[in-house]
Amino acid sequence: MDEQRFLDCLDADFTRLREVTPDALGKTVPTCPGWIGEDLVRHVSEVYLHKAETMRQGAWPAPWPPALPGDPVAVLDDAYRALVGELTARRPADPALTWYEPDQTVGFWLRRMAQETVIHRLDAELAAEVPHAPIPADLADDGIDELLTCFLAYASVEYPDELGEHLAECDGRTVQLATEESGWQVQLGPTEITVERGHFDAEGGVSGEAGAVLRWVWRRAGDGAVRLDGNRWVTGKLRTLLGVTTQ
Repeated sequence: MDEQRFLDCLDADFTRLREVTPDALGKTVPTCPGWIGEDLVRHVSEVYLHKAETMRQGAWPAPWPPALPGDPVAVLDDAYRALVGELTARRPADPALTWYEPDQTVGFWLRRMAQETVIHRLDAELAAEVPHAPIPADLADDGIDELLTCFLAYASVEYPDELGEHLAECDGRTVQLATEESGWQVQLGPTEITVERGHFDAEGGVSGEAGAVLRWVWRRAGDGAVRLDGNRWVTGKLRTLLGVTTQ
């Protein structure tokens, strides 16, 4: 996906998030335990402002988070404008501080904020109890790839203690994830999780429409949204590890 495509997806999902927010503010967010919709909106606002300030300052902003008084929807609008302003004032290849050591560019945040927004607009739709809008296949495939590579595999090497006993229980078995256009083999080892793009034989399988697989890996949908094949222990272990990685 190129810069304009990420910006278009970011805008479309923000627009949908903004559309359903009024009906979600006081309601429980089932995918974010302990939150109501207002908490979700303030979280997204803080994330947008944090990335905007990180790019502007060239450093992690501190102290953080700031006080965000007032109407949460107005705060969200202001935060989105700040984020897009910083993203569009730069080129994707320009340097930017990120938490993912292999990619220290603005392009990382462009991708990350597009993916952050699609997941949280799903949360808002669930809270508002409205059907979720479709997720474009290219955005969903990219989001699956990002989660497997930049979150799960990276965390297994850089932050193995966070995965704890769940990682230690792995024995090298593999899971094949597949959508209409893409595939990934995830090997769950006790000291490292690796991801290889493509289609391979594996002990377990997760497949389906790209948006459904994205929702499954982000735990925004249950097993009924996808097709599970082979060893259920290993697909269950993958889902558990994804949950620990993203909590």
